[in-house]
Amino acid sequence: MLEIDDLRVQLDADAGLVRAIDGMHLTLSRGETFALVGESGCGKSMTALALMRLLPESGHVAGGAVRLDGQDLLALPERRMRAVRGGRVSMIFQEPSTSLNPVMRVGDQIVEVIEAHTALRGAAARAKAVEWLARVGIPEPARRVDDYPFRLSGGQKQRVMIAIALAAEPDYLIADEPTTALDVTIQAQILDLIRDLQRERQLGVLLITHDLAVVSGMAHRVALMYAGQIVEVAPAAAFFAAPRHPYARLLLQALPDAGRRGEPLAAIGGTVPPLWQDFSGCRFAPRCDKAMTHCAGTHPELTPQGPEHQVRCLIYSQPGDALPRAAVQARPAQPAPATAGAPLLDVRDLRVRFALKAALLHRGLRHFDAVDGVSFQLHAGRTLALVGESGCGKTTSGKAIVQLLRRQARISGQALFDGQDLFALRGEPLVQARRGLQIIFQDPFASLNPRMRVADALEEGLIALRPDLDATARRARLLELVEQVGLRRDALQRWPHEFSGGQRQRIAIARALAVEPRLIVCDEPTSALDVSVQAQILNLLRELQRERGLAYLFITHNIGVVEYIADDIAVMQRGRLVEHGACADVLGQPREAYTRDLLAAVPRLLVT
Repeated sequence: MLEIDDLRVQLDADAGLVRAIDGMHLTLSRGETFALVGESGCGKSMTALALMRLLPESGHVAGGAVRLDGQDLLALPERRMRAVRGGRVSMIFQEPSTSLNPVMRVGDQIVEVIEAHTALRGAAARAKAVEWLARVGIPEPARRVDDYPFRLSGGQKQRVMIAIALAAEPDYLIADEPTTALDVTIQAQILDLIRDLQRERQLGVLLITHDLAVVSGMAHRVALMYAGQIVEVAPAAAFFAAPRHPYARLLLQALPDAGRRGEPLAAIGGTVPPLWQDFSGCRFAPRCDKAMTHCAGTHPELTPQGPEHQVRCLIYSQPGDALPRAAVQARPAQPAPATAGAPLLDVRDLRVRFALKAALLHRGLRHFDAVDGVSFQLHAGRTLALVGESGCGKTTSGKAIVQLLRRQARISGQALFDGQDLFALRGEPLVQARRGLQIIFQDPFASLNPRMRVADALEEGLIALRPDLDATARRARLLELVEQVGLRRDALQRWPHEFSGGQRQRIAIARALAVEPRLIVCDEPTSALDVSVQAQILNLLRELQRERGLAYLFITHNIGVVEYIADDIAVMQRGRLVEHGACADVLGQPREAYTRDLLAAVPRLLVT
């Protein structure tokens, strides 16, 4: 058994002492999947890092114990901990771009783990690495084993990270958002692989995720975290059938799907409170729709509410009258504008060709067509969802349209934005076009400059593309942006590394919105967000579209989001469009077998 007993983790920050984890109790048995869910910034990933003794330099364990079969891991010398880390307890990290070594081939990184924790060496270890790449769904594993991480898509890098974590066949796996960057078919394949390993080796899995549909299909037990504390723990079936904590109920109501299309999602107002402050009462009370007068001054404790079901809420221990809350007036949804008239974006026969390694010595001998003859139209005020498996060319198409691949690839075809061919623009005309065309990148950590504060990163675009705004107007715009995406104002003076993955994604979204574009290429904009923030962002995108006629090219693998926000869908496979049509038609009656396979692999929330 892996056991956490009264764990307390603290971080030194400029604002004060951050209590990232405040008195956690948790047990994980062999063969069990225990899901840890909650909003970004609640302490989920910090829990995983504490278990592995990989806290940042500013962090330390202030108290408690982490026991593996009775042995306290926090008391082990680092030399003995290295044998545990990766051998008996392994971890899939949230951001593969920062976890993979950029100057090592991916095969060498897997071999390193195999040789450190098993008896395999040399050719046998390499063969095992190729086998693991195949098991996690990497195409042509014998060739890709010698690739560097930058040659892989975001989803492929995530699969390599999973292969590294599983290569030594550990007893326990800590999976921090293991399927965030994966399309639904590969996600289903990875989850099936984890289930198979559980059956074969009694693998214990601590699953940290914001995907409640995955949790409902995988987990035996669920713990919900908020502001460094567990607020509800229960068997998965009981949690989804009858959640007790107000926070849990609001999270489930925030999930997007076709049934909520055309109406605002139930986003939770406000943000997770800063963890350097002293709390005098319930930490969720300022955002709770069931808050009572005494919630602000009384600390709730975890209290039993059924077999193996505990809740940290005063409703059950000290009931009282709920505080009056202003009713939320939802605006009626506006129908998407008709497709009559000239499209805002008209992509014609887009082709993107990359030279492969051999082409350096034999020009033109080998190449790879990442996008092969893609054509579509997008009208103002509408959303086109571009879906398909990882590596099919979705992100490459988006980057090519916004002119980010000119130096890396050979691009042909046309991308007419408001009648102008983006591929023919140079200099000042291209700069002016970029004011109306922005992109939200898939990996927020890689796209944010680590040497720039958030305020500088957001203001950079305003200075370059909105010279009409003076310093005062730019400052007011920055304050408006951080509030729109659900961040506190003090976020402007912080650095990217001080935020969680989901919070960094919100910063990336704010940067794209800063110059008030007419079209946004959204590359997995909500993949790193928990459901409450996802609802907040989807409501924001929908509201901006209604008010300003924004158009979205929405690249995603989240079919629930597609059902909620998309007007049209284009399905990509191996660089080509295989199906294209209205959202209801493609999702309701898909014609292509590939589309039917994609939809069949979508995880659905299981409520018994």
